This record gives sequence, structure tokens and C-alpha cells, in this order.
Amino acid sequence: MEELSKCKCEACEGGVDPLSPEQYEPYVEQVPGWQVEENKQITRNLQFENFAEAMSFVNKVGDIAEDEGHHPDILIHGWNRVRITLWTHAIGGLSVNDFIVAAKIDRI
Repeated sequence: MEELSKCKCEACEGGVDPLSPEQYEPYVEQVPGWQVEENKQITRNLQFENFAEAMSFVNKVGDIAEDEGHHPDILIHGWNRVRITLWTHAIGGLSVNDFIVAAKIDRI
């Protein structure tokens, strides 16, 4: 399996099924720290030293999302905490794109 952080997201306009647990499990192993929720999204919670570091991280995530054309939900809370949630909206569940973006976020 190719390293996810070296892959590029492919546009998904729907019409395909989301990944099943059997299909997404190998990808989960490649993005430690991410949790699958309800078999339809992956999330990661991070904590930073201060608000400025949290915002810097969020801006870098935004750059990745724009480059990949695949955008997470981002929540900044408690002044230094960030929650990232990924899923493929067009199919209502997980696709390889979610894991590609997660792997690229992990490289920040």
C-alpha cells in the first residue's frame, strides 16, 4: 500500500459506496491518533501551548485542504485545542481521500 501522505485526493462526486470497516481498517492503521466515529468519519483532537500555535496549525490544515480539494470540519475550542473531522460528504461516509488528508495533516 502506497504511503498515504504521498497520494493525491481524487474528486468524489458521489455514486460510490463509502468504505466498509474492512476496507478502511488498513488506512486507520496508517494514521495513528485518528479515531473512527460511527463508521462514517475520522477525528483527531490536538492540544497546543497557546492560541497562536493552534491558529498556525489550523492555517496549515487549510492549506492542505485547499491543495487536495478535500476540506475537513475544524473546531477551535478552549483557546488551545483543535478538533479535526474528516469524511466524504458526497458519499456520506469515509473514502480514501479522508485518510490521505489525515496523513498529510499528521506531517505538520
